This record gives sequence, C-alpha cells and structure tokens, in this order.
Amino acid sequence: MTKKIILIAGPTASGKSNIALRIAKKIKGEIINADSMQVYKEFSILSSRPTKKDLKIQKHHLYGCVSVKKHFSTGKWLTLVKTSIKKCIKKKKILILVGGTGLYFNAITKGISKIPNIEPEYRKKTRDLQKKIGQKKFYDALIKLDPLVKNKIEFFDTQRSIRAFEIKKYTKKSIFKWHESTKSEFLDFKIQKVFINTPREELLKRISKRTEKMFKEKCILEVKNFLKLNVEPTLSANKIIGVEEIKKYLLGILTLEETKNLIHIKTRQYAKRQFTWSRGHMSAWKKVYSENSNDLIKKILKVIS
Repeated sequence: MTKKIILIAGPTASGKSNIALRIAKKIKGEIINADSMQVYKEFSILSSRPTKKDLKIQKHHLYGCVSVKKHFSTGKWLTLVKTSIKKCIKKKKILILVGGTGLYFNAITKGISKIPNIEPEYRKKTRDLQKKIGQKKFYDALIKLDPLVKNKIEFFDTQRSIRAFEIKKYTKKSIFKWHESTKSEFLDFKIQKVFINTPREELLKRISKRTEKMFKEKCILEVKNFLKLNVEPTLSANKIIGVEEIKKYLLGILTLEETKNLIHIKTRQYAKRQFTWSRGHMSAWKKVYSENSNDLIKKILKVIS
C-alpha cells in the first residue's frame, strides 16, 4: 500500500472541517488537526472545533488535546502528528490533515529546522525587550540584527519577530539560514495538497454567520472560564480571535455589537493573511472551489484519486 497524506488547507470559515469529514467518510480515512487553535481543550467555540458528534463519525486526532497553560509549538505539533501517522499506517488508513495554520503544513512538506533549544531565561529577555520598546522599534531592531527578515516576516507578526530575534541573537545564524538546511521527514509519502479557494464575498458572508453562531453557542462563557485560569499573557491561546474583544465586553469597555463587529473585522483580516500566505507558500497546491458542496467534494476526490 502506497503511504499517502492528503493536505486540505483554506481560509478560516471556508468549511474545511466539514469537507475533510465528508472526504474521510468516502475514502475511509482519518483526520488529523492542522489548526494551531483547535488543539486547545478549553476552546471549542472560538476555535470552531468540529462538534463532538463529528468527532465520533470518523476518527479525529489532535483536537482539544493541549491545555491553554502549556507552550505549544510547531515542533511539538509535528511530534504528535508523527505518532498519529504511525497509528494510521498500522491500520492502513489514509491520512487527511486539515486546518488553516500554514506553519504546520510547512512542517509536513518542507520540514522543521534543527534550531538548538534556547534557554528560557534568554527567551524571556527577548520578550521583555519587545514589550518594553514596542513592536515598531523591536521590528526595526530585528531588521538591523537580521536583514534577511525584511519582506519575509511582516511587521505585525510579533510571535515570529520575537522568534527570529532570539534565534539570530542566540545562534548567530538567521532563522532563514536554518530553514535552508531542512527537509521534510515525509519524502517517502505521496503528499496531495488541496487549498479551498473560497471567493472573498462568499467568505465574508460565512464569517458573519459564524460570528453570530459563536455567540449563540455561549462563546462569552468560554472566555469567562478561560480568564479564570490566569494564563501567562505570552502564551498563544491569548491570541485566539475573540478573547481580547470579549474580555473588553465583560469589562464594560465594548458593547455586544461592538464586540461582534471587532471579531468579524479581525477574522476577515486573518483570512486575508491566510490568502497572502497561500500565495507565497502554497503556489504548487491545487486550488479548488465550488458553490455546491457536493461538486466541491467531487473536485477534491478527483485531485486526490
């Protein structure tokens, strides 16, 4: 049996999870999460995690498996994925990785660089510096420290900016030089890559509907419970769209409508960044779309057959 991995990516609210489920049912496959926010067990509504019912229909891996109090990286995700892949291969199942996190897909198709572990104290020092001088000055300092970053890491991407800074400072080698020496661990697999290319207008409608749906599903309570945990501010779970906005609503800073509107705007901006990423990193992926979900499934099945 040929070892095969199907990658299904797309912007937020494009219906990836449901599509992956329908594909998995047809080809008797198993689904592995490739979304950095759907890994958190405390967030099912704001992360738009598949429902409990969907998770039971077909085998799913790595959904709601990590505490928001834990630091979780692409490297840790890849370690878990490799374990899931081995289990699927033993059962002779086809693997379907689905999500919207570009770095996770890059880990599969291009590999992860073997950057040495950076001491926690050194990492904290970098984060403290960024917080003290602000992202603008920090980004300018990063460009001076590592000119290769320019046009590769966007100004607003604080997490990657901090990572690039600490790597260059600690290893004396650019993060991009480390990337050049890496390769995929899945070269013996047949990897088929599909990107759901939902048109902008359609995506905006879906984002609006999903925002309303999240509030009906009590996303406010989800954030209330999260805030009680006093999670370290630097951890990624704080960056889930909706956390900061709902926190401000609970403090009386925003009205409910203002909160919904801000979440809607931020989700649109996130979708835009995902499209930008796809143009730069997924040019070889097969772009598919259809207004009719059945036709879309047929198109994907044709690509992966």
